[in-house]
Amino acid sequence: MQVWAVANQKGGVGKTTSVVTLAQQGHQVLVIDLDPQGSLTSYFGFDPDTIERSVYDLFVNPQQDVVKILTMTNLTLLPASSRMAALERQAGQLGGMGLVIQKALVQVNTRFDYVLIDSPPILGVAMINALAACELLLMPVQTEFLAIKGLMRMSKSLDLVLKTRHQQLQALVVPTMYDRRTKSSIQSLRIIRAEFGERVSHALIPIDTQFRNASAAGKVPSQYNHLARGVQAYDLLLAQLQRKRQQIPQWSREN
Repeated sequence: MQVWAVANQKGGVGKTTSVVTLAQQGHQVLVIDLDPQGSLTSYFGFDPDTIERSVYDLFVNPQQDVVKILTMTNLTLLPASSRMAALERQAGQLGGMGLVIQKALVQVNTRFDYVLIDSPPILGVAMINALAACELLLMPVQTEFLAIKGLMRMSKSLDLVLKTRHQQLQALVVPTMYDRRTKSSIQSLRIIRAEFGERVSHALIPIDTQFRNASAAGKVPSQYNHLARGVQAYDLLLAQLQRKRQQIPQWSREN
């Protein structure tokens, strides 16, 4: 079982889109929503404000079984609850909350091929859990200047987290919402590549309205329109992650 986390300290850069598009059919995939806003949960038709059982229950009672809601063939959702927003206040009372997800995944190690974690855009208990549990970190970044600042913050936060992580972590920056017709996108991509070099994915994820249409239909984009240019770009990314995984650099605090 491979565990991938998708994170960035800025919202609206394509984290949830990345998770649902990479959740390809043909594998047993568990997707976990750790964001109190519950975008991934809402994507599949569940309300994070009213859902009764969610990932939040694992943090309150880590000894219970992993909560799962089966949404479609080969794809299982561990949904978020808006109650996740209270975790920061409860951290002192509950204690030992940094490894909740990592320990829970031990229960399902043989039942899934992949686990994809959608992380909130803030460094806190949820993101720390995502980073502790994953072996590969994907950092989507919109190709515009404000999003690059969020990526820089994420880079610094990752350096801090690695001080307490006892194993190496592969990390890949994924440029999203790229529009080759605009000067801003072109310049932003140039900056991202100059700053992160070989840590930038080969695939560029374009702006594609098919993502929005797939969301409205409650389907993963590859099911909705597998010929969409955005889906094809994610196919290239997935190929890099699967076939050339060993070439993805390890993150180190020196870089």
